[in-house]
Amino acid sequence: MFDQQLAKRAAENLKHLREKKPLIHNITNYVVMNYTANALLACGASPVMAHALEEVEEMVSFASALVLNIGTLTPYWINSMLKAGKRANELNVPIILDPVGSGATKLRTESAKRLMNELTINVVRGNASEVLSLAREGPRTKGVDAMHSVDEAADAATVLARELSTTLAITGPMDLITDGERTCRVSNGHKLMGYVTGTGCTATVIIGAFLAMDNDAVQATTTALAYYGLAGEKAATRAQTPGNFQIALLDALFTIDEKQVKQGARINIISPKGRTL
Repeated sequence: MFDQQLAKRAAENLKHLREKKPLIHNITNYVVMNYTANALLACGASPVMAHALEEVEEMVSFASALVLNIGTLTPYWINSMLKAGKRANELNVPIILDPVGSGATKLRTESAKRLMNELTINVVRGNASEVLSLAREGPRTKGVDAMHSVDEAADAATVLARELSTTLAITGPMDLITDGERTCRVSNGHKLMGYVTGTGCTATVIIGAFLAMDNDAVQATTTALAYYGLAGEKAATRAQTPGNFQIALLDALFTIDEKQVKQGARINIISPKGRTL
């Protein structure tokens, strides 16, 4: 049975998001910049894409959340992320990290770990291999494609979340969210989401928008992924090919209402031993 309280909370978070239209500061990659900005607009947030060293501290001071995405990283961008992140920490602006491709190359892995070590990160969102690569002896991955399933990573993620003192979100056919004490699973979504570049990065920015409304990182992340996955399901009723689906997903993020989220969110709360509460 799905958790009705979290489904209700998902609807409330979406309602507040659309009312308040928080500014979400993104230091993200070239591949997804346009699409994720449009996704934030569609869900009700206000996006800004700013990575210049000269302005990131000032920009993040206006923001309600900071999204860091290392998909097309350079040392310059990492320095901008650190500068913005330290200012965000000073201002208690939540930070969401997307360690794209971490585990694939030394640059990506070391950069992701440096961000984790030098900043207080509220949420890390990635596929199973990316998230597990943040461990001291993490596995290798291939680019941005996961070599590990969510189920394979579940126990390790719980331990790792405690070690890193953060909330981890592993997305896949079923999403796993844990802070090491509380664990949730979200079963919303559609297989076409895996055929469009940037849908994972879009999940990250949606989490950022919800975290701007809800300071409980597990709750914000879980409800964001339920809303996003439900939008994917709705988009798939209109589009059966990747190109059409990409646009339909933006439309669904915009048109889906709070009642649909409350009725359609498929969230389970899992105990530490794996039993549904």
